[in-house]
Amino acid sequence: MAIVISYIEELKRKAIHLSSLWIVAATLLLPAFFSCGRWISCILFAGLLIFTLYVEHDYANGGKYLGRLYGKLFSKMLRKEIRPGMWIVSGGSFVLAAALLVNLLFPPQVAAVSLVVMLIGDTAAALIGRKFGKHPAPNGKSVEGVAAFIIAGYAAFAAVSAIAGAPCFFYLAGIPAVLLAAAAELFEKQLHLDDNFSIPLCTGGMVMLFSLF
Repeated sequence: MAIVISYIEELKRKAIHLSSLWIVAATLLLPAFFSCGRWISCILFAGLLIFTLYVEHDYANGGKYLGRLYGKLFSKMLRKEIRPGMWIVSGGSFVLAAALLVNLLFPPQVAAVSLVVMLIGDTAAALIGRKFGKHPAPNGKSVEGVAAFIIAGYAAFAAVSAIAGAPCFFYLAGIPAVLLAAAAELFEKQLHLDDNFSIPLCTGGMVMLFSLF
């Protein structure tokens, strides 16, 4: 059963979400400094994903150590009611899964912009939408939240593209890429796929499509 959390807890969730920006930095910097940096990134994200899934499983099953610590830190931020024996998969796990997959599928520049759109756009949509959303959009979202996603997501896309020295077509490709990512966030329920996972794939896929032309 879904749980409506307070705005304060939402702020905490998104602060943790933004702390994952180190993943974007690692995606860009590891391949820049090491010839096998892309594979180092994949191994790192895969290891963290496995560890996170284990800790979440331990928490859901009443673990005394890691599970208990996880509960103290994050239980009030979870949006699903936890039942004994249930294996929860949090947004953090989907972020790591997305980081692993986009690093496997896309070049570092594309992987980096794909991840930053998810981290910044989703944060802006949630915080602006909950605080200032007045005009309803599908699935309980708001027009203001969608607009915040698009504006903040593209700004982050452009900033990381500039930092990474991406080619000019990136800035053009970013427009449909961010729009598609916003649609993935808006219609998460219909896609039956966590938006932390679908947004990077949509963004990266669109940029790669543009690269063909």
